[in-house]
Amino acid sequence: MDNTIGKIEEEFLEAFITSRCGEKRPEVLVKPGFGLDVSLVALPGNRVMALTSDPLSLIPSLGLQESAWLSVQLMANDMATTGFAPQYGQFVLNLPAEFSQEDFKTYWEHIHTFCQKMGMAITGGHTGFVAGQNSTIAGGGTFISILPADQALTADKAQAGEVLLVTKTAAISSSAILAMSFPETTKNRVGRELYQKACAAFYETSSLRDGLVAKGTTNDITAMHDVTEGGLLGAIYELATAAGCGVHLDKNKLPVGPAQAAVCEVFDLDPLQCIGAGSMIIACKKEKAALVENRLLSAGIACSLVGELTDASHGMVLHENDQRKALVYQKKDPYWEAFFQASKQGWK
Repeated sequence: MDNTIGKIEEEFLEAFITSRCGEKRPEVLVKPGFGLDVSLVALPGNRVMALTSDPLSLIPSLGLQESAWLSVQLMANDMATTGFAPQYGQFVLNLPAEFSQEDFKTYWEHIHTFCQKMGMAITGGHTGFVAGQNSTIAGGGTFISILPADQALTADKAQAGEVLLVTKTAAISSSAILAMSFPETTKNRVGRELYQKACAAFYETSSLRDGLVAKGTTNDITAMHDVTEGGLLGAIYELATAAGCGVHLDKNKLPVGPAQAAVCEVFDLDPLQCIGAGSMIIACKKEKAALVENRLLSAGIACSLVGELTDASHGMVLHENDQRKALVYQKKDPYWEAFFQASKQGWK
């Protein structure tokens, strides 16, 4: 395994971890796997328990409210791929020893508020203070929902012949966090207007509403996958891999907002390949695409049809200006290096 910053590699996950997941219990319907956002466990009464886990954020350069937002919403985004909101949450906090009680109260008050707004109960966890803890990761959490078994979506349910829709724009979270963390540099290089637009997009990093609106009360969609490390291209690759499909993408149709493009250029990033929380990848039958797209647009959520899932034998293909290229999965998200380099160079 290559010890790079970010998530572990696909090969290591599939070859080692997924074959070592404790007892093989028959009620585990969807276990850990590449491109899968949630696990499903069968329950009595034709119901399933959906579970997802993620790190919790504590980023001083952003602020306590913003860190709490990321801590809650990034896990909610994963649960949203089922087509449902999270119902229960467990939080494990490993906080810096010097973190004050007042700061903790502020941070936790925001976590409580964000959970309450989405109708989720906090059911337990652990809170502790750790000497020498100076990471932007302050622990981890698990969100849980009890859902109708025949309605819970997972990425592996997508099928060849279906089309792919993408909500909002690429690089929402990476561009927003970079702009907010290095405001002087960003503002000087992209101008006040684009800087403000990039920062304002921070609270669009939730794709919960995208998932709920896309699913609606119908069976129009078959699978969803939220965009995290690796950006839009990485998320589409992951969904296709989880479904055992190939994919044909039109690069010119992949949405990149002007503010996101400008900020990414400052940090020498490709907006299609860096963390893009807030955008959702949606797979649906061709004949249902217009219905899903209209439902999202009517709710004020931008949506673009970007490509089609194919038989796996056709491979992962990216089309750009009449050129056909292989869609190669990027193992390391460049956002992390860009952030650390900017900090190292003293960017303000």
